[in-house]
Amino acid sequence: MNASELRQLFPILNQEVNGKPLVYLDSAATSQKPVQVIEALDKYYREYNSNVHRGVHTLGTKATDGYEGAREKVRRFINAKSTQEIIFMRGTTTAINTVASSYGLANLKEGDEIVITPMEHHSNIIPWQQAARVTGATLKYIPLQPDGSISLDDVENTVTANTKIVSVMHVSNVLGVINPIKEIAEIAHKNGAVMVVDGAQSTPHMKIDVQDLDCDFFAFSAHKMCGPTGIGVLYGKKALLNKMEPIEFGGEMIDFVGLQESTWKELPWKFEGGTPIIAGAIGLGAAIDFLTEVGLDAIQQHEHELAQYAMERMSEIEGLVIYGPKHRAGLVTFNLDEVHPHDVATVLDAEGIAVRAGHHCAQPLMKWLNATATARASFYLYNTKDEIDTFVKGLTMTKEYFGHVF
Repeated sequence: MNASELRQLFPILNQEVNGKPLVYLDSAATSQKPVQVIEALDKYYREYNSNVHRGVHTLGTKATDGYEGAREKVRRFINAKSTQEIIFMRGTTTAINTVASSYGLANLKEGDEIVITPMEHHSNIIPWQQAARVTGATLKYIPLQPDGSISLDDVENTVTANTKIVSVMHVSNVLGVINPIKEIAEIAHKNGAVMVVDGAQSTPHMKIDVQDLDCDFFAFSAHKMCGPTGIGVLYGKKALLNKMEPIEFGGEMIDFVGLQESTWKELPWKFEGGTPIIAGAIGLGAAIDFLTEVGLDAIQQHEHELAQYAMERMSEIEGLVIYGPKHRAGLVTFNLDEVHPHDVATVLDAEGIAVRAGHHCAQPLMKWLNATATARASFYLYNTKDEIDTFVKGLTMTKEYFGHVF
């Protein structure tokens, strides 16, 4: 994989920010888009913009083919058994909320347990807090190891016969931890619980096989994997989805509507009320084509090398603390001496370097780290070691500047 060549396919990267070449190190928040995705969206709106499913005219048929064709691309991409298991939603947040509100509220009761971890994104904490509040279930947390990872022994000790739902992120957006989802799912199933996976930070960067992971639900967003904003996917095992009730009602998801009662379409459409995210799905399909052509194994290897190189270079800076384990996904979260992360990000931005600063929607984890906030550099297929050198040079300059201030 040649990152220098690939980055030429991303128009936004060919610019200057504050008079300096853009170094974009914020792909964990949202990735940039290649020309293939931009052109797919443009072609839809220019040539066959139409609503789907109900129209019999030519544009409607072409739009439906594009929308449902994208569903099949997603099915192959994550190796689901059927397109009926692929639900298009606004993103990972909506997908997890749907599982919590539809499956969770119908299957939880007082005395039941929901098990998650302290490293979760808020989108995988708050829905379960609400489900526990409404049903009387108990929310439990798998403890973290000193480096922020979790041990399977702790999973075994936390998940019990009373556990009904285990929900864990595949990759931490703060620590870069890659959680052993397949083994956690096995423990969950042994205890009669279902396994929910937040795949927002894994799906863009590594091969996903939901059948091999044996998870019951898996959620991810297009905008982190070279696709457009506003669309994501909920995968669910067909048997579970068939038993669940939709939580959004209206056109498109109905079979029959009477004055007093209605019935729903079959999967996947019963969960896709209203005009669906047509352009988004087509854009996601184009992103999947692009990532498949590049190769997920090559992307993962490239990002691993970048993360290792970044940590080696950053360790040269005295007073810089890196959070998380040595073996990690392609991001590095850190703090620099007494400098607030927002100040670090501001100085780097003046040099054209884009990083993220704040609590990263992970306030419980920030508390565990004993930090109010952190800075984060996250890498993707278009980043290079030269950019990391520029980033480290910017960090050194930031330290020197604030050293004079203090």
